[in-house]
Amino acid sequence: MSGAATWAEAIVPHLKALHLGFLALWLAGLFALPQMLARHDRTDLRAEFAQIRRATHYGYVWAITPAAVLAILTGGILIFLREVFTVWLFAKLVLVAGLVAVHAWAGHTIIAVAETDGRHEPPRPLAPTLLTAALVLGILVLVLAKPGLAGLPLPQWLLAPLGHQLPFDVPSR
Repeated sequence: MSGAATWAEAIVPHLKALHLGFLALWLAGLFALPQMLARHDRTDLRAEFAQIRRATHYGYVWAITPAAVLAILTGGILIFLREVFTVWLFAKLVLVAGLVAVHAWAGHTIIAVAETDGRHEPPRPLAPTLLTAALVLGILVLVLAKPGLAGLPLPQWLLAPLGHQLPFDVPSR
């Protein structure tokens, strides 16, 4: 066994721990943001509204978004280190894209509430919370069960490499 393979195998548990930590922080934020957004009530005292708005904004920008980026980055590194290129993983990545969409929606809503001077009413927290919970549950099922999804009717171009060149010129070094 080569030194590079040994190094890669040795780092996998540490990357998994980092991935799970970043993921826990990101998901906690995705569950908390709809609750925090629901508290954006302009009828509150101006100081209370400013405080909840700042907490939502700073939490999103300085904690939740970096955790999301690092969770996706460490997860991507793990995919390539472990060479996990299976159908269940691609299904999981579709659900992760759903979490990214919820994250982007939350960011859009934070900005809309802050910048529209009372014209944008934040949504009730139930729908985004249930959507996030459904996505997380789907990811957990796929990761823990690793179901054989080979029987799904997928197009042939998605099942095997086609051996074609990329549709652009690759610079020579």
